[in-house]
Amino acid sequence: MDATPESIELYCRAAHEYKASDLILHVGEPPIVRVSGSITPMEAPPLSLDDLMAFRAYCGVPSEATDHDASFVSREGNRFRVNFHKQLGQEAAVLRRISNTPPDIDGLGVPSAMLKSMAARKSGLLVVSGPTGSGKSTTLAALIQWVNTNLERHIVTIEDPVEYVFERDMSLFTQRAVGLDTPSFAQGLRRSLRQAPDIILLGEIRDADTAMVALQAAETGHLVLSTLHASDAGEVVERLMAFFPDGERKGHLQVLAGQLLGILCQKLLPSTAGGMVLATEFLTNIGLSRQCIREANLPALRNFISQSDPSESYDFLSSFLDLVTTRRIAEDTALLAVPNPAELKRRLRGITSSSS
Repeated sequence: MDATPESIELYCRAAHEYKASDLILHVGEPPIVRVSGSITPMEAPPLSLDDLMAFRAYCGVPSEATDHDASFVSREGNRFRVNFHKQLGQEAAVLRRISNTPPDIDGLGVPSAMLKSMAARKSGLLVVSGPTGSGKSTTLAALIQWVNTNLERHIVTIEDPVEYVFERDMSLFTQRAVGLDTPSFAQGLRRSLRQAPDIILLGEIRDADTAMVALQAAETGHLVLSTLHASDAGEVVERLMAFFPDGERKGHLQVLAGQLLGILCQKLLPSTAGGMVLATEFLTNIGLSRQCIREANLPALRNFISQSDPSESYDFLSSFLDLVTTRRIAEDTALLAVPNPAELKRRLRGITSSSS
């Protein structure tokens, strides 16, 4: 098909104007946008099956596919990551709006100084975790853009699909899409080791094969940046451990403890000023935390994070406390999202757990 249906173009234009994070399309229903975390139907006619099927064809979705990821650029140059799927037997799609330019890492609300320090390393593994829609890809894109403007590196990205298209500044880019340029994350990562990379941006660690190759890449002198679906730093380590075969776990934990640079965990929350704000947890993997990982002692690892110097590591509780006391998020919002609401209440009342 030579062009996208006019209805899809109009929906995408509106989503961009609303600054929506997502555009949700169900056949027979008006399009829905997600703005600042809330979903709102557009004042528009219901989406027709013909238009959605034409949009699928334009994005190159195989006719037999029930679930398929794709990239889409509207006529106005607005970029979207698209997931085509079915619900109740009907065609549907969700378009995630992607900024054309990666944001400034210093404006995201992440520990940018620590991330920059890690991104300047010659080797190791940095993991960004959080639920879908928490801004993991945006954070990594912003970090890669900082590298691009400050360091001479060859950066290989392996994504499904490619989100941000980087323009060369000080760094050289090789960007590969799973399904188009390489069959899988694991194979793309394995082949990238022969492509003279300094930094490998891996869209997601999804399986044991990918996890093993990512550690191998870090161990052989490459900096690997990737994402993982996990709620906190301890769960990131736990999920990575689960990829290791039982008989080989001890050796792999030794490698993980030595190669892991850090873990950033993210949660996006409604801000009191409108829009969204990030709550974060951060682990700088040093000394004692390496020992916790080698011994698979997750309670001790979480305790290490909560008691560390905040300039190196801090937990979600500290981040939520700061966001509430500076009135960037409401207390009720924090209590619904924080892992330990009772402790947050005590901290907000000025009572530490040690004196309770």
